[in-house]
Amino acid sequence: MTVRQIDPPELRHADELAFLAAADNGVRPPGWRLTPRAVVTFVAGSGGVPVEGRIIEPKFVGERALVERCVVTLAGERGLLLVGEPGTAKSMLSELLAAAICGTSALAVQGTAGTSEDQLRYGWNYALLLAKGPSPESLVPSPILTAMQIGAVARVEEITRCLPEVQDALVSIMSERRVSVPELAGQDGATSYAVPGFCLIATANLRDRGVSEMSAALKRRFNFEVVPPIADLDAEIALVTRQARAAVERGGATFAVDEAVLDTLVTAFRDLRTGTSAEGWEVERPSSVMSTAEAVAVAASIGLSAAYLPGPDPLSLLPGHLLGVVRKDDPADAERLLAYWDGALRRRAEAGSRMWRQLWEHRDVLRD
Repeated sequence: MTVRQIDPPELRHADELAFLAAADNGVRPPGWRLTPRAVVTFVAGSGGVPVEGRIIEPKFVGERALVERCVVTLAGERGLLLVGEPGTAKSMLSELLAAAICGTSALAVQGTAGTSEDQLRYGWNYALLLAKGPSPESLVPSPILTAMQIGAVARVEEITRCLPEVQDALVSIMSERRVSVPELAGQDGATSYAVPGFCLIATANLRDRGVSEMSAALKRRFNFEVVPPIADLDAEIALVTRQARAAVERGGATFAVDEAVLDTLVTAFRDLRTGTSAEGWEVERPSSVMSTAEAVAVAASIGLSAAYLPGPDPLSLLPGHLLGVVRKDDPADAERLLAYWDGALRRRAEAGSRMWRQLWEHRDVLRD
């Protein structure tokens, strides 16, 4: 059995997907493995209500209404574009939707400045091309073309990182639902038509550099859904704890970071992300993205340090990791972090909070 660092959702939750497929006998859109209601339940959870005696835990932390709108969009064979700040789990949501709808999240293209039109449409096996000429055997379908042929969900990550002329290769695919291969004119496979079940999910960051604006024609073929940061503090702490624990355990260690440390970590991230503390004090926001994904990475790093390099108080490691996060985009953000230490954090320390007082004592780390 192959050991993977991270299993895709269709493997990680295979038992649950099979259970939901059997438990809900409602109407399914063409090509779907689950009913729309079961897809929502798989992604957003059953809300503590048993489904045939089984509680389904949420895998995406966010508004259920958002998940429902996404599912309805895909059931109508419209393109779905998930937009939002980096680190808001857009890719995870797209993977979960794909796994629940068609059983695989692997039909994906990663958008970059170097992504070519071939990666969205088709390419060629040049050895066969030279030996036999253009033929169906020498054609290499893209993940999107494969999804069209089998009636599955295709995903395009960071679509706005692709050049505009590459993005526009999707316009005809999404409107005409077919791909023509001029090189195969007169042969079988000269035109591939999308079969029922084919749909497309794309993601885009709102604060990404090097973004290429989407054309109006392409925008019209997508329903846009904004994936916001997690609103509830307790939900974000639970998510950071769960994912950091999983990351540390994958590293072969036991996660042993105190809940109070994680509470402090997530609160600091939220203060810096929103520009306002929980008490309503103004906080200067760094230009770096203080996302939940970054909070998970910091929590996992602290957990691994505690497991493999025991000795320092885990809380004493937080300032250094925060400094590493804010320096990713603008070195001047280090001063903004120091201003946060001298402002909201100090006021909490002076109010008598033990954890914040201990964190204040490590201020000198920010001056290194």
